[in-house]
Amino acid sequence: MKTMKNKTAISSMVQTACYAFAAVLLTASCANDDTTQNEKEQKTEVPAGTTAFNGFSQQGSATRTAIVNHTKGAGASVNWSNTDKIWVKDNAGTWNQSNAVAFATSNKAQGTFALNGTYSQATHDVVYTNKAIAAGAQPQVEIKSAQTQSAPNNFDHAGESGDCGIASATKNGNDYTFTLNHKAAYLCLIPRSSNPYVNRSKLIKVEITAEDDIAGTYTIGANGALTLASGGSKTITVTTGSGFAIDNSSDDMSKNATYAVVAPGNHKFRIRYWLRNTTDNPGGLIEGTVTRYVDVNCVAGIMTDVTANLTLNNYDGHNYYMWDAQQNYWYGHEWDSANPWQPFKNGNINSNYPQSKVSSPVRWYNDVFPGLNVAYQAQKPLFKALPNANEMAWYTMNSNPRWDNDNLWSTMGHLYKGGLWLKKKNKISGFNANNIPGSSVNLCTVYQTVSNSNVSEVLPNKNELNDFFYLPALGFYYLGKLENIGISGVYWTSTSESTEPGRSAYRFSFKKGSVFLGRNYRSYAFVVDEFK
Repeated sequence: MKTMKNKTAISSMVQTACYAFAAVLLTASCANDDTTQNEKEQKTEVPAGTTAFNGFSQQGSATRTAIVNHTKGAGASVNWSNTDKIWVKDNAGTWNQSNAVAFATSNKAQGTFALNGTYSQATHDVVYTNKAIAAGAQPQVEIKSAQTQSAPNNFDHAGESGDCGIASATKNGNDYTFTLNHKAAYLCLIPRSSNPYVNRSKLIKVEITAEDDIAGTYTIGANGALTLASGGSKTITVTTGSGFAIDNSSDDMSKNATYAVVAPGNHKFRIRYWLRNTTDNPGGLIEGTVTRYVDVNCVAGIMTDVTANLTLNNYDGHNYYMWDAQQNYWYGHEWDSANPWQPFKNGNINSNYPQSKVSSPVRWYNDVFPGLNVAYQAQKPLFKALPNANEMAWYTMNSNPRWDNDNLWSTMGHLYKGGLWLKKKNKISGFNANNIPGSSVNLCTVYQTVSNSNVSEVLPNKNELNDFFYLPALGFYYLGKLENIGISGVYWTSTSESTEPGRSAYRFSFKKGSVFLGRNYRSYAFVVDEFK
């Protein structure tokens, strides 16, 4: 910055700001009780011959880079951060950056900024931003896609993350006064949970994804409107260091309130709360997500509180069966029974699995084989409700499968992740129980495998969510051993395989990157689950 002989000091006295609780469209109001009259009258010493600019915050706006004491649905206190600087347009129309703020008292709602330049006009433009303003250029701000929060309920990263504002400083005697009008929007995320797996986890980051851009470099218009200039991102991730506790069953901002600066707009958010758990997965540490969807009208200068009850889907572990068996694989001795045999960890084995039709009749598979290339369907009511092989081929090929590597769920008293999203059958065009896609082949009488490696990892957005359903990667049992839980899912169909006498049936399986329909011995214990 070019040094001028006339050095101007700008003093900003920033008062308490109030917020709007936009989550339920209620506007909060508050009185300015945090600054006493004596404090208001104090001024920072400035060099002789300079001009003082006294700044006031706009009521109802988020006012500076350090936002403290925010209360859900109510107000907050706002302070200047020690490193804050502002930009002011001088008599020649050049933007000059101030030195870092100085404080006359311990009250950081008041600050003094010293600038080089000549200021004598009736008004001067003021901008707060985290980006330098080039000569002759319009001011810009970077709303960052990667934001970091040091502690729960701490928003001192606002300025670094993209807080911005404009003002017009008005001459008042020998001084200038201005009211800062903030032009970014702000989220306060407040999770809670009564789920014991979540309660034993730490919140390590929050991933906020919209269907439009919410971060990037924005040009600040003369009226403060933000227009994306470059580097647009639909995702903002706020990391939380070593993690925040989520052991609260009701909202508790001191535990885990997480803040983000976002671009204003009416956004459809997918918010993924990333958890780290070191106690509930048999393999040790596990990191994964609980996802919530919310529509938020993010208004410039307004804080929106977003609460979330973090729950997990639980699968009881009782639905592993040999094909068309009367009872499940560990019937009477499931993992949660008085005398459990069922393994819950990959690689663990128990020799009490069903080993013959004589010794375990209710757990043994259906071995009927009516003849070569003769269709035979399952007889037990539970299995009759499953898709047949043709229907499962439609799920395999035409359901837009999407692998979700991070969605957390629980089963058999432990925490796992990984699964597949599939379109519901009423959303699959041409869905047919009598033949496979693109062919007249009937898998009930002609054996054929069907595979699909076109598996996306793009998660369904809010508008798509009702078109899909989720299958967890529950693995399977073979010869009494649990395998691939959290890695793959294997689900029975209602159709036997018509070329192997009484030995095989069709099963549907998936893992990251592939979906497959083929045959397996009926003695395997795969998952039985009615598809949607």
